[in-house]
Amino acid sequence: MKLQYQLNAAFAAVILIVMTITVFFVYSLIMDMLIQDERKQLEERAQLLKQITEEQDASVRLPQLTQLVQDQNYPLLLFDLNQEEVLFSTLPAETAVDWLDRYEEELVEEEVWESQGESYVAYNIRVAPNSSQRILVMVTPLDDLQLVQNAFAQRMIRVIIIGLLLALAVSYFMTNRLVTPLSHLQQEVKKIEKRKFDQVKPVKSSGEIKEVERSVRHMAEELERYITSQKQFFQNASHELKTPLMSIQGYAEGIRDGIFKGEDADRGLDVMVSETERLKKIVNEMILLAKLDSSEDVYHPETVNVAEVAIQAKDRLFPLANEKGVELQYSGEDEFYSFVDRERVLQAFINIIGNAVRHAKSRVVIKTGVVNDSLTIQVIDNGDGIAEELLPQLFQRFIKGKEGETGLGLAISRAIIERSGGTIKAANNEGAGATFEIQLFKRMTDRQ
Repeated sequence: MKLQYQLNAAFAAVILIVMTITVFFVYSLIMDMLIQDERKQLEERAQLLKQITEEQDASVRLPQLTQLVQDQNYPLLLFDLNQEEVLFSTLPAETAVDWLDRYEEELVEEEVWESQGESYVAYNIRVAPNSSQRILVMVTPLDDLQLVQNAFAQRMIRVIIIGLLLALAVSYFMTNRLVTPLSHLQQEVKKIEKRKFDQVKPVKSSGEIKEVERSVRHMAEELERYITSQKQFFQNASHELKTPLMSIQGYAEGIRDGIFKGEDADRGLDVMVSETERLKKIVNEMILLAKLDSSEDVYHPETVNVAEVAIQAKDRLFPLANEKGVELQYSGEDEFYSFVDRERVLQAFINIIGNAVRHAKSRVVIKTGVVNDSLTIQVIDNGDGIAEELLPQLFQRFIKGKEGETGLGLAISRAIIERSGGTIKAANNEGAGATFEIQLFKRMTDRQ
């Protein structure tokens, strides 16, 4: 069953239940209201008739009473309790006698009187003279009120049906506005399922659905980028592993077949050892990257002075800087504490600063500054800068510049910084060289 039909059915069911309960209670209450209203009218009539019955002149009283009853068609009863006699009645004789007999024991406080299978709304009043026990009873058949009640109920049912139809129309319009974007969004998700990322289109919507739609499109972009990077990763990884393996295989076969002898064989063995070490380094870095992405065991955070770690990374790279003839400068903060893995962050800083030293012409500047509970570390070199085509994928695996080694150093640095709750980015300077910027927070949860 489609979602739209489910929502419409649920909406209609709720309205129907609410209206049915409302009609039930109103139908029950309307009779009480009609009875009370009718008793007020009966009371007014009774007071009028009482005034007539209290008229002293019988020659005037009886004609007035008879004429009023005939003109207004009043159902009434007048009886004397002392004499146990019905004095006047427009009701059936059996009913009049029955009520006279039951008046004091059953009927005097009742609002609805019954007799001969008929029910009446009744109002009784004692009439003059004061010493007498004459009772005037004004009645209205209950059937008349039930006709009014039923007519009211029929009108309510018609109103309910019209209201239900209008509610269903409004419900259909509202659910259609809700479900249509969801249906379109479902189609776009199916495109993602089939990896047709370039065919994912925006869906016209609003509110929370719009937020979901944006998230879906962002997810499609990220998945496409991830799958592309994975393909590129396997291509680059196979190339990086294939080169040293072919070198090792070539020298091994040459030594086995006697092609390389003496010093050539020794040189071949040295190359094999060197390439084996290179392979080992690549594999270890790939394993580290995999663990940083998924494992908790490789990352052990603690409260660390990150500014001090940056200074320590700079000190460790002095030998490389001296060898390259590059001046290392540090300026900024000496103290900033964050909850990170000291050794991993040190490794990331060494990778970034070492990369700058290898590409710098004469100087690398390390600047640190604290802004809004975050530490920003800038590593600025005066080299040739980063090739524009490399910038978007600089931190991906096996992306190397002209001085690169395995192509995994920057990828590892990014994984460590992001695992530490921070950010890292790179850009070319306006004059010359490039700038790497790292941002770390006091706590990993401070990042927005």
